[in-house]
Amino acid sequence: MIKIIDSFMGRIGRVIGLPTDPLKMFLTFLLSYPFCAILKRFPDSQPIYKQLFCLGVSTFYLLGIFNLWDGLQTLLISSLGTYALAKYIKSPLMPWIVFLFLMGHLTINNVERYFNPLWDSQVDITGAQMVLVMKLSAFGWNIHDGRRPPAELSSIQKDRALTTFPPILDYLTYVFFFPSLLIGPSFDYAEFRRWLDLTMFDIESTAQQPTNGKARKVRKRKIPRSGRVAARKAVEGVFWIGLWIALGRVFSPKYILSDEFLEHRFLYRILYLWPLGCYYRLKYYGAWSLTEGACILSGLSYNGIDPVTNKRKWDRVKNIDPYRFETGQNTYTLLETWNMNTNKWLKTYVYLRVTPKGKKPGFSSTLITFITSAFWHGVSPGYYLTFVTGAFMQSTGRAARRYIRPFFLTADLSQAGPNKIYYDVFTYIGTQLTMAYAVQPFVFLTLSDSIKAWRAVYFYIHIVLFTMTALFSSKSVTKQIELLLAARTKSASKLEQLRFEIEKARAKRAPSDLVDREAVVEVVHEPSLGIPDNDIEESVEAIQMDLAELKSDLEQFKKRTTMAGGNARPRLSERKV
Repeated sequence: MIKIIDSFMGRIGRVIGLPTDPLKMFLTFLLSYPFCAILKRFPDSQPIYKQLFCLGVSTFYLLGIFNLWDGLQTLLISSLGTYALAKYIKSPLMPWIVFLFLMGHLTINNVERYFNPLWDSQVDITGAQMVLVMKLSAFGWNIHDGRRPPAELSSIQKDRALTTFPPILDYLTYVFFFPSLLIGPSFDYAEFRRWLDLTMFDIESTAQQPTNGKARKVRKRKIPRSGRVAARKAVEGVFWIGLWIALGRVFSPKYILSDEFLEHRFLYRILYLWPLGCYYRLKYYGAWSLTEGACILSGLSYNGIDPVTNKRKWDRVKNIDPYRFETGQNTYTLLETWNMNTNKWLKTYVYLRVTPKGKKPGFSSTLITFITSAFWHGVSPGYYLTFVTGAFMQSTGRAARRYIRPFFLTADLSQAGPNKIYYDVFTYIGTQLTMAYAVQPFVFLTLSDSIKAWRAVYFYIHIVLFTMTALFSSKSVTKQIELLLAARTKSASKLEQLRFEIEKARAKRAPSDLVDREAVVEVVHEPSLGIPDNDIEESVEAIQMDLAELKSDLEQFKKRTTMAGGNARPRLSERKV
């Protein structure tokens, strides 16, 4: 079977100019669609057929297509080791032991890959192992949460907690769920179990089912129809892959390392990195769109009914939003829409878990999350160069929104001013150029090539980032900006003036003075690439989070005013901060 597939894919590869292994990866994505169509047609009352089918297809992918016998062994070591640790260790340290076991195993393989690299065209098991680290570390926490009193859990922890230990066959099916085996998306065991026993679909009535505005009275299977939605995702994925192949004849990473590239003007060089960065992303757009479509077809992506449109939502395991990424005008938006399930994992199972109970996540939580994200990706220097640059990107972005953006809003800071369009255009171009610059080491990986790529554009983004960091770190500069902003708000209403003062004080106030632990869990932003962002952002979700936090601050402010005596409002300098 392997020789037949290699021969067939080799002939196709020679025609379109691609190596065999990437084509075989693309083949598994496409094969998942007919396999998922078969999967959802097994009897609802006999889940064992679905389980055996999933295990069989995944085995075929690993051994029949890629001949990854060592890879299968690697996945079994991680999965069976986690299963044993979670079952027999009753200590509260169990999820941390599981996490260290999984990350240690992955790091060993990453180090091996670093010192004994494969050809760029070859596929190894580390991609699938990275997905498994997310799934199984979450599994360890879910088992731990199932042993804790419900009163100690947040809403998301209650939803994912496992009060009974799963049978080994259910667990292995979760591990080797073939639509997401090789590159994700990741999801929690509780979600998979609800798909397997069909409780995920209990929200729908069998008498009146929403199906894109149409109603059906009878349904043979409990899993809703999703063929059209999945087909659209498949077409989208094929489009991105086709565009990636076509642009591969135009753009080349190695070109920016050549002497010929240096002969061009500086403006040409920095602008060349922008479409080059887009080219890098296209294969991820394609791969993640295809795997998401397969998960939609299987039914796993089902996410309830939209109460407004009465249509089914199929975004449970959505991993990428190309449109929002390519039109994003701040770093938060870009990272929020990239590899979404990894960001959820970093938030739920790293960032919040390392935060002491009763405390608000701070620098230590950020640092641990950053290190985790870096080690999860690998040990190549290029990853760390990109991550460290990303940290400066987010910090300077926060400063720009805090000290520059208000000048382009109305006096009460509630609406866009007449010149806001200029701010939007400038931040869009700046964000996209900065991201294109920052991702180059992520592609080259080696220290020498990464530095050479940045040297070709004179490290201009780092110069800008370090200059902005120095300026906004200066108390004299920020004080002058705050005075100018305060002057602009004098014409605002008393309520808006109060809001402005509270937002300035909130950044300086002790975490314990803000909100309790549960409120923090509900309003904190997700970390992206290991770097969380807690400021107001230009996205609906972030604004909603900020309003919730502002409401809590207003209540705290009213309490302090009452305790101060009478109706007199204490000056900002007199309040405890």
